[in-house]
Amino acid sequence: MAEEEESEINGGLASMDSTESRWVFQDEDDSEIEDDYDEDDDASQRTANTAAALDSEDEDDNAEQRLIRTGPRIDSFDVEALEVPGAVRNEYEDFSMGRRISLAFQTLGVVFGDVGTSPLYTFSVMFKKAPINGDEDVIGALSLVLYTLILIPLVKYVLVVLWANDDGEGGTFALYSLICRHAKVSLLPNQLPSDARISSFRLKVPSAELERSLKIKERLENSQALKKLLLMLVLAGTSMVIADGVITPAMSVTSAVSGLKVGVEAIEQDEVRMISVAFLVILFSVQKFGTSKVGLFVGPALFIWFCSLAGFGIYNLVKYDTSVLKAFNPVHIYFFFKRNTTKAWYCLGGCLLCATGSEAMFADLCYFSVRSVQLTFVFLVLPCLLLGYLGQAAYLMENPTLAEQAFFSSIPIGAFWPVFLIANVAALIASRAMTTATFSCIKQSTALGCFPRLKIIHTSRKFMGQIYIPVINWFLLAVCVVFVCCITSVDEIGNAYGIAELGVMMMTTILVTIVMLLIWQINIVIVLSFLVFFLGLELTFFSSVLWSVPDGSWIILVFAVIMFLIMYIWNYGSKLKYETEVKQKLSMDLMRELGSDLGTMRAPGIGLLYNELVKGIPAIFGHFLTTLPAIHSMIIFVCIKYVPVPVVPQSERFLFRRVCPKSYHIFRCIARYGYKDVRKENHQTFEQLLIESLEKFIRREAQERSLESDGDGDTDSEDLSGSRVLIAPNGSVYSLGVPLLSEFRDTSKPILEASTSEEVRPVLPPADPAMSDTEHSLERELSFIRKAKESGVVYLLGHGDIRARKDSWFIKKLVINYFYAFLRKNCRRGIANLSVPHSNLMQVGMTYMV
Repeated sequence: MAEEEESEINGGLASMDSTESRWVFQDEDDSEIEDDYDEDDDASQRTANTAAALDSEDEDDNAEQRLIRTGPRIDSFDVEALEVPGAVRNEYEDFSMGRRISLAFQTLGVVFGDVGTSPLYTFSVMFKKAPINGDEDVIGALSLVLYTLILIPLVKYVLVVLWANDDGEGGTFALYSLICRHAKVSLLPNQLPSDARISSFRLKVPSAELERSLKIKERLENSQALKKLLLMLVLAGTSMVIADGVITPAMSVTSAVSGLKVGVEAIEQDEVRMISVAFLVILFSVQKFGTSKVGLFVGPALFIWFCSLAGFGIYNLVKYDTSVLKAFNPVHIYFFFKRNTTKAWYCLGGCLLCATGSEAMFADLCYFSVRSVQLTFVFLVLPCLLLGYLGQAAYLMENPTLAEQAFFSSIPIGAFWPVFLIANVAALIASRAMTTATFSCIKQSTALGCFPRLKIIHTSRKFMGQIYIPVINWFLLAVCVVFVCCITSVDEIGNAYGIAELGVMMMTTILVTIVMLLIWQINIVIVLSFLVFFLGLELTFFSSVLWSVPDGSWIILVFAVIMFLIMYIWNYGSKLKYETEVKQKLSMDLMRELGSDLGTMRAPGIGLLYNELVKGIPAIFGHFLTTLPAIHSMIIFVCIKYVPVPVVPQSERFLFRRVCPKSYHIFRCIARYGYKDVRKENHQTFEQLLIESLEKFIRREAQERSLESDGDGDTDSEDLSGSRVLIAPNGSVYSLGVPLLSEFRDTSKPILEASTSEEVRPVLPPADPAMSDTEHSLERELSFIRKAKESGVVYLLGHGDIRARKDSWFIKKLVINYFYAFLRKNCRRGIANLSVPHSNLMQVGMTYMV
């Protein structure tokens, strides 16, 4: 048991034996000490504190000891979290037909813009590296494109990866969250057993291959190196997604504007570049209007674009050469490599551009349902793309010298300008799709402690996943403009595009493989086939684009490395800060010595002390006690905690625990949010919800106490101190005492009554004086809470900073004292999510040496 408690302190979701009961000594005056014990407490102190859930009405200073039965070793937070009302419902299930059509148009405008504009530049980049020397080159290159489209966007992403979503949320951090939910691999040690009680915490997964899954889970949980490696893979993939948010607008817009060279012969590359920059400024300026609004506006435009691709593809097939249909035979890929060898290998980087946007499909999944994305891709997007590429290839069979502008050259003269206009609109939309995917990934990484907090604006009241991050938006614009101005040709941009896209694709392949093994638990042959085939394919493409790094692609690699370092340093600093706060938390002995007045005056009112600890009394509370002449009559330690689920239902938001004896009037509250949750409540709403949940907690506590009294028939303060003691051979201590409520629950019914989130039925009038005392005590405490609320609520904020110790390594000093300090100073404070007036704020700073 000591080892089990130690693992819980260190942040693991320790498994509790629900059938184990124990008997422990308990002092009358310590009966309400909470179960937040310190790491350095000895075993006897830990066992004494397990009696926290049993509250005594006797509040005198009687020092007599009594023995009570602690019952199953269950954390009191865990008891509160037992309500399981059902999984979170899908936001898109109950739509009418008209709403579904509207959603389909938004899907086109948001999800498929990137992959839909790939015909603008794919053949141009490919044939720049492997010039056309005959019809077989065109057919071979077309065959490469067709099978890349079928294998990566269709087979890998649409048929496999989309199903690895986290309750509708996609992206690398959604995969990481999914893995964290099934194995203790998070490096931030703030996990609790009660987190697993959230109704949206678990997924319905197959149960086959369970033994192998458990072995993998154990290996991941016991290896610190594997945990760090997994996190680094996730951060690398996310940094590549953010790099994609830069390169996609640059590539799509520049390629579309380059069509002017076909329509206007006198135009120069510098003029194309300036027009592209102007379009980019417009693009990022309208980003704030939201996905739903813009999606409805641009959805029809993308529909016209895909229809145009299909229409002109059929036109070119009929007019020029239908023999390109032979490209569906993959043997032409072999002939293509046999004829061109090294040049064919170089052009693989250009071929991959036809699959750009595949990762955006997954990352943007939070905006739409899986089924809508799959059906739209299979029945509209993919057929139109295939026809578009077939048409371009048919045109190049007759006009091989015009490969540099293959798309615009293949458009009939009479339709050129309308198509040019639609192409530019589609390019802007494609750029926006990747930007929204970047916003989603950054929000996920922020919630999971891997990115500094930033201001997040929710742009839709109907769909909470649709967000806008102003700082990131303008940062991406600045980097994108610099990138366009520095790189001279579309080919160089295409090389950088391939590096960013392949980087995130490979990370996704590895993470989905872990999901297959750990969560889906499917046959090992299928898992290995998926990993070997797709990772091998992506490594082949990656080997091609790496040769182009000196040409200018290094810029995007440097940008991705910078983003990786920002995320890693933030996660490293946050982990050190939390671990230091755990070590320096106040001991319960000190609180008992201070007494119920906490060594100072208790002024009317409620103080909400924000901290990051999920267990124990934060050291910052000691600073408040020594700094302030008075402390509030009621103190609530509030911990805003993000758990690895997309959504925490409002009914399961708050968990409470009593800290110290009842006369201290100190509570702990953990406010749990998923990484997709919207924190829009103002401070009045937050206070109201918190106080209501606290009252429910106290009523539930009183009900448990009254039921225990019913089962025992004796009062807490009179007969227990004389209990007889028995010691078992294994060292366990036994006696007759007060059993917990869990012994009296009807096992045929689900345990739902313990939640603070439910409406608790009032206690029935008692038939004996003991019950009457319990009821009077309950009313007194509820009245005390109401009076404290009327006196006002003050937010006590502790700003804890960290500094490296003098004997630390130079690199650690550099990272903590400068880089992490800079990020922390410039990130958004947690309290900024609540509109609290300055008159209700009180702040104290504290520095930890790590």
